[in-house]
Amino acid sequence: MPHLAPYIHNLVLHFGYAGLFVVMFLGNIGMPTGTEVVMPTSGALAGTGHLPALGPIPGWALAGAVGTLGELCGGLVLYTIGWYGGLPFVHRYGKYVRFREHELDRVHAFYEKHGRSMVFWCRFIPFVRGVSALPPGISRMPKRYFLTYTALGSGLFCFGLAALGNVAGHNVDAITGYVHDFALAFGAGAVAVIAAAV
Repeated sequence: MPHLAPYIHNLVLHFGYAGLFVVMFLGNIGMPTGTEVVMPTSGALAGTGHLPALGPIPGWALAGAVGTLGELCGGLVLYTIGWYGGLPFVHRYGKYVRFREHELDRVHAFYEKHGRSMVFWCRFIPFVRGVSALPPGISRMPKRYFLTYTALGSGLFCFGLAALGNVAGHNVDAITGYVHDFALAFGAGAVAVIAAAV
């Protein structure tokens, strides 16, 4: 990830909101784009004038909206792959990852019981957030619930970090390391809680 960071930063810097959308989209189909660093950086770029405002809408809010939209679109791609590829995927490739057809029923039951809240909370866990849209698709979670909870989680994530970056401005490099460390700590705690619950 560290060696990708300059390229990701330059993608947003040179292509603006379109670059941000691409980065957030890729980050939600499993690519390691470091979205927890990209969003405060985008907020800082908005705060320093590199990402323009749109009328009364400040740049950091546009960055939050574009980031959220990118995450929704990327997540929807993975969700769709899970939905249409679920059972055939398990039939064809499940044995190679020790995942059997009867376990698909357990995944479905888990998401029926806890799925909606898990879709929301997974938006805040590094690494997990990039692939968290696949299990709801496999478990056939209704699309309206998937989109609603993904939008809520992604919105809080993107708008919150963009606002933080906007406030930090030129000093964003000083906080992104802390944001990344906090996200990792939060993720480890969340995974431990989920594992204990399961």
